[in-house]
Amino acid sequence: MNTLFFFKNLPKKYRTSYRNFYTYQNLIAMRAASTVFLLLNLIIRILYFVFPSSLTKAQNFPEFNTSNWIFLITTPFFLVASNLLILDFKKRQKGTQLMAFVIFLFSLYIITCGMYSSFIATSDPSNALTLYLIALCLISAIFVLEYDETFMLLIATEIFFTALLLYSQASPTQMLYNQLISVILLSAFYLTSRYFFTYKANSYQQVLQIGEKNEQIEKANEFKNQVLGMVAHDLRNPIGAVESIAMMMELDDVDADTQDNLNMIKTSCAKARSIIDDLLEAAKNENNTGIITERTELNQLLKDAVNGWKSEKKISVVFTSSVNPVFALINKEKFFRVVDNLVSNAIKFSKDYDRVDVRLSKLDKAVMIEVQDYGMGIPATMLPDIFTRFTKAGRTGLRGEKSTGLGLSIVRQIVESHNGTITVESAEGRGSVFVVKLPIG
Repeated sequence: MNTLFFFKNLPKKYRTSYRNFYTYQNLIAMRAASTVFLLLNLIIRILYFVFPSSLTKAQNFPEFNTSNWIFLITTPFFLVASNLLILDFKKRQKGTQLMAFVIFLFSLYIITCGMYSSFIATSDPSNALTLYLIALCLISAIFVLEYDETFMLLIATEIFFTALLLYSQASPTQMLYNQLISVILLSAFYLTSRYFFTYKANSYQQVLQIGEKNEQIEKANEFKNQVLGMVAHDLRNPIGAVESIAMMMELDDVDADTQDNLNMIKTSCAKARSIIDDLLEAAKNENNTGIITERTELNQLLKDAVNGWKSEKKISVVFTSSVNPVFALINKEKFFRVVDNLVSNAIKFSKDYDRVDVRLSKLDKAVMIEVQDYGMGIPATMLPDIFTRFTKAGRTGLRGEKSTGLGLSIVRQIVESHNGTITVESAEGRGSVFVVKLPIG
């Protein structure tokens, strides 16, 4: 906690916004406190009517009776003022000197009410400090007061206390003794008031700083996505040009070594294009908050995705379904990418002539899509991180395929944007199975 606030105000950077914030809170507290105080005095007035004989015999009844009427007449003014000032604050959206002055007056009013009630109970307030102490504690706890406001309140309270001592014609010894007690109480009030001010000011400052940091993070994230998308998009053209040149060179008669080099160029271009697609998809998914879906029959979509891998000679990709037809609300383009990424990932970690199973089934009110391979599996230590963007859990495939750490994070983003879930079960040496669940459409 910044203890400097015990003796100073908030830094200029936050002072105005904090003053506006606590002014409104003070007005709300003033309305609540004046309502409660008015109700208490109304209850006392009703008791005077219900039990007149017993109460009128109480010590100093005339003074209590008079003060009760004064409180009943005065308190509604503060109640009305608090409501009017709250309406004014809502229009202006900022605090004014008038609001601060009325809050100061109400604070002084409550303290003097407690102090006067103590004097009514006995001319020696050291014997009846309860109401005075309650008033001081109440004001220090519910109102946020600036350093100068607290100091002025202390002076005004002490002046009023001294005036009451003189009015009660206390002896010099009593005056000295009571002044000493008042100083102790006011010192406690000052420390308590400044403690609450410091605590609330620190909390408010921290909230603002967190907001500023979040805003900076959002701007940096937005800038990062813009740069990511721009760079990835601009890389398409030169890579496409290199790939086109390689294909054109293949039209001429080339020797075996040249052909191998051209194949390497085309393979590298294909990998680069895949990485660019992942980068663009990652940026696109983070910028887009919603997707356009349509009711789609999943058997045909999965067949089309599997058929795209028929050219993979060394791995057989097999699709099986236990439900036909079955529908879900999906974005065809994005969900096709989900299946394609999962199959690609399964092939990457499968041995030659292994099999990859793509299964479609229904469980309760959900559609379940499973992509299973029987390859190298995923170590248990990596499982918690495989869906994290740019994860270090990314590994090189069995045929040297590099990982960007984006594929599975994109898959999870797309699945979750469809109100679905994706989970994985894996064991080293026995393969992995990814399970996607979607609501039935």
